[in-house]
Amino acid sequence: MADALKNVIVQSLECPVCLNTFTNPKTLSCSHTYCKACLDNLLECHGNDQMLRCPVCRAETQVPSQNVSKLPENLALKSLIEDVKNQHQFCTNCKSEDKPQAVVYCQDCGMYLCITCHNTHSLWQNFISHEVLALSEIKSGKVSVRRYRKCRKHPKEDEEYFCIDCRRFSCFWCVVMEHKDDGHRVIEAAVYESSHLKSTEDLKSKADKKRSCFQKYVDFIDEEKERVSNVQKQCTDDINEAFEKSVQQLTENKDILIGEVKGRTEGVEKELDEIKKSAQEHITHLTTIADMVTKRTKIPLNMDALAAHDTLCQDLQEALKHEDPDYKQPIQSSKKGKSVTFTRIVGMDELTLGKIVNAVAKNIALPTKNNMNAMIGTPDGRMAVVCCKRGVEIFSADGQIQQKVFKHLEIHGVGFLSDYRYVILDGSNIITLYTLEYTKLNLMFETLSYDEGGWAGLTVDGDDQICVSYRKAQKIQVFSPAGGKAFREIPCDGYKFVQITSYNDYLIIKSSITIRLIVKQGVVKYKLSKLGGSLYAAVSQGNTILIATLKHDEGLVSIGEYTNELKLVQNIIIDYKIEKPKRNWYYLQQYRSGEIAFCTPDRLYIFH
Repeated sequence: MADALKNVIVQSLECPVCLNTFTNPKTLSCSHTYCKACLDNLLECHGNDQMLRCPVCRAETQVPSQNVSKLPENLALKSLIEDVKNQHQFCTNCKSEDKPQAVVYCQDCGMYLCITCHNTHSLWQNFISHEVLALSEIKSGKVSVRRYRKCRKHPKEDEEYFCIDCRRFSCFWCVVMEHKDDGHRVIEAAVYESSHLKSTEDLKSKADKKRSCFQKYVDFIDEEKERVSNVQKQCTDDINEAFEKSVQQLTENKDILIGEVKGRTEGVEKELDEIKKSAQEHITHLTTIADMVTKRTKIPLNMDALAAHDTLCQDLQEALKHEDPDYKQPIQSSKKGKSVTFTRIVGMDELTLGKIVNAVAKNIALPTKNNMNAMIGTPDGRMAVVCCKRGVEIFSADGQIQQKVFKHLEIHGVGFLSDYRYVILDGSNIITLYTLEYTKLNLMFETLSYDEGGWAGLTVDGDDQICVSYRKAQKIQVFSPAGGKAFREIPCDGYKFVQITSYNDYLIIKSSITIRLIVKQGVVKYKLSKLGGSLYAAVSQGNTILIATLKHDEGLVSIGEYTNELKLVQNIIIDYKIEKPKRNWYYLQQYRSGEIAFCTPDRLYIFH
């Protein structure tokens, strides 16, 4: 009877939340007691709320200044715990009244043993494999004793059943006397324990998935924030470079510009920080409540512990109902920061550095996805997009599609002569000339076939010379608009080209990550390479060179203005986010009216 009473006392010294002996016990206004650390965790789950809900009875207690330490301490319980810890445990195997002190506890026998009984127990063949714990380790808290559930009303009986309706363990006699009628659902305790463990594991799995989901969201926000920070850094660097080339009197203007960049980007960073903070708070909430529910080695036995566990499980279920992250919010916030760029102003009488502008693009979906082959400005100031088997679609500077021509031709390249005649290059590397009225002219050009030359590119220079580049043959043929044989061949040894553009007395050759300016005898005059992105070139309306750097995997495009020696003049667009297509194929051009057109296989972006 004394052992049964002691078991009841020991069980009453356990916190209903962590199921361990109370440490620094604090009492709520409803008189229920918990470990201070458990209450700290519960309060953290409720964010900035100063009201703490009791896991057992669900009554609310106000926590002064959100500091659990200010709650009253259960001194009587704390004293009882110390008394129990300091009590000597006597051997439960010896039959004499004067029982010696125990030194070990056998988990399998459920008995405390003195040194004599322990030595005898160790010699018994059937008990050699039993788990024996030193009493000193039990008292220090290094190991936990596995208790056997005994009925309080029938101390000799084990609680081998569990009533689902009453939420309590019972022995056989209690089931017969108290839980037989009124439709009580009674199952074996082992079945309940198995179901409880499975339910706990399921909750842990769901919490891990939800936590992983929000962690990816936080990582995404960090990436967006880093891109915004890179824009700020790039803009600041450009401003400083321009400032160093100017006179000291521009200091005040420089500080204003940098402040403007910071003003436009730091606000975005603060927005992203707030979104990130909210997501991290949800991760903390999930982690804390999930750990309280799942990181435990014992099954809750009494009604308080079960009630506490039910409440914690309900809190976790409510937390799991939180909607998954909405990526649109950080994307919309970061757009404002990523669109900031610095534009240098030169050639004015008044000394100035430049201005901060937002890159805004008109985003137009091409009629057929993954179908764009080339793009070129038309003589009347519009933009012609070559869409392979769908012919040529012509767009105005405001993004309106105004005309579709050559609908039934498979086209790989288009050029224009000074008299506005069309120069068409088809998939077999055949060149055909058409009038403005789309009448085919009876002219023949002796180009290399696709088998001989491979993929071909086309450009028309200022002298109406038609240049055709061959990737496989690694050379360029130059034709007169009168047709016939090529009157010049330009060798391109040591590199393969993807696109060709005419520029003054040069040809601009694009090959993967390198842009080359070659003279018309084939000698490379200038070269620009960038790791980590593909380069695309076009001639600007100011007769400078525009170069787009495209990070295909990330879907980011930057556009800069360069001299004829391929030296950077200014960054126009930095890390503009585009919709990444399947095919890594792009074109860059500028409208006569100044808008920059960047075309992907799927979409046309017009930067104003």
